[in-house]
Amino acid sequence: MNSYLLVSFLPLVSSLVDQSAGVRGVLLCGDKPLANTKIKLYDDDSGIDLDDLLAEGQTDSLGQFLLHGFTSEIGTIDPKLNVYHDCDDGITPCQRKVTFWIPKDFVSTGQHPKRYFDIGHVNMQTIFDGETRDCFHRK
Repeated sequence: MNSYLLVSFLPLVSSLVDQSAGVRGVLLCGDKPLANTKIKLYDDDSGIDLDDLLAEGQTDSLGQFLLHGFTSEIGTIDPKLNVYHDCDDGITPCQRKVTFWIPKDFVSTGQHPKRYFDIGHVNMQTIFDGETRDCFHRK
């Protein structure tokens, strides 16, 4: 029985394709760099499947970041960048969480992206549509 299950999943496993995405940019809080800010690159999965973490990191002292990662999927991945920050947040508990969706044009086949999506300079003082709060992704 176990060998039957293994054989029945082989076509599914062989159809998985390594796909990658990369993103870069500069985060600001007003006119100052948003340094040491937690960022995570995910493949957004719907349904009961949890999102795949592709990579995580932090902005540098100038608010700059470069992040890339990969996963194996059957269909095209849906990459997104989550930014967890406290810009203009006062003493409010938890962090502001903002999601930037990466266009499918920037998804590459293989484990290394062929090009990076550049979100440019983003002032995180902006209150973004769909912004939420997150208490679990602290530095």
